Amino acid sequence: MNPSASGWIKKLIKELKPTELFKDKDLEVYYNNFRDCGFIYGSNVTVVNDWIKDEDLESDEICKINLVIALLIAYNNHNTEDDFYTAVANFYNSVNKEKTSFLQALIGSKNVKDQVERIITKRIQIDDNLIDKSFNYFITNALLFVDVIAFKDFLKTGKVCEDDINKHEAIIESIVLNTLNSKKEKSEYDKSLINLFEQSLRYQRDTVLLYDEAINSVDSNLFARYCLDLAAMATWTDAKIDTIEEVFLNTLGQKLNLTQHQTDEASNTIAIFYETYRDKVPLLGSKNIVKTFYDNSSNMVLKLIKRNSKRLTKELLESKELLILLSKSTVRDLSKDEQKKVQDQLLDIFKSVPSLAIFLLPGGALLLPLVVKFIPKLLPSAFDDNRIEDEEE
Repeated sequence: MNPSASGWIKKLIKELKPTELFKDKDLEVYYNNFRDCGFIYGSNVTVVNDWIKDEDLESDEICKINLVIALLIAYNNHNTEDDFYTAVANFYNSVNKEKTSFLQALIGSKNVKDQVERIITKRIQIDDNLIDKSFNYFITNALLFVDVIAFKDFLKTGKVCEDDINKHEAIIESIVLNTLNSKKEKSEYDKSLINLFEQSLRYQRDTVLLYDEAINSVDSNLFARYCLDLAAMATWTDAKIDTIEEVFLNTLGQKLNLTQHQTDEASNTIAIFYETYRDKVPLLGSKNIVKTFYDNSSNMVLKLIKRNSKRLTKELLESKELLILLSKSTVRDLSKDEQKKVQDQLLDIFKSVPSLAIFLLPGGALLLPLVVKFIPKLLPSAFDDNRIEDEEE
């Protein structure tokens, strides 16, 4: 089976025989299997439960298979008149009905099976030029289980609310950021990781959900286990769990109404996972992965801005407030409010420049600080004064 070729989902279903394999076995039964294969952590090293041979498969292909298997498990345990492909297509199209960049992937195909394959590919793979894959697996794909939980709810109710998915991500964001901030000592890479995580979510928020509010909003045991596992992953950015982090995880487990066994299992499983696959999976907070992301992204952003400098200059000159804020960014750090204004106005400009629409994709906000950094250097006509002022200082 080739997950990068047409017809792969049909072949996967034929090999798995999901109506027999998953009969009366819901996601809760297989949750540990999805964690062991790395799907929960966003680092897919094997196909869940070794149901499909994966010796020759790339990690993104394994991720696609694991996502479809999770959706199949949910589908085969809920009554619905729609076939699997129609249910998945209806779910993702409902979630992304206002996202032009997502729906464009479906243009030109009326075949629902083909649409679902494109949807899964689009959901797994952010454009190769946008975010280095090694980083993408840790953050964006670690949130794929949110899709699975939402699909399960969709099958029950027949409708999907994007606000619910947004809320689930807000809960995860709050819990993971509080976990990262629980470290007694944070390295520069920990701080960079916190920033990267905040900006890699699909739904950008002005403020982080309060921690206690996030805890109280967890609405199922399955989601609680998922949140705890992501928190445990966050503690392992430095390849160890210190006493403070251990206390934090134990307290979190109690607040999520999980058993001590489940809490201990979360800590032990992430340790075993990283030790087992140390050659395949670099640590989330490692110097290498953070540095690689910034190095690769810097080159790509620089190239895009150079290619579109004339159009970008024209658009910038029509936005006086943005121009002033970008000027200020050359001599001092912008405040949170100023950063938000810059981000919003830059995204508006990118909508009008096709080549820069890449920054509107999921994860594009990660690159905006790099855009702000490079624009003054590449548009001297607009920033000569700042450059002189900066040199004088």
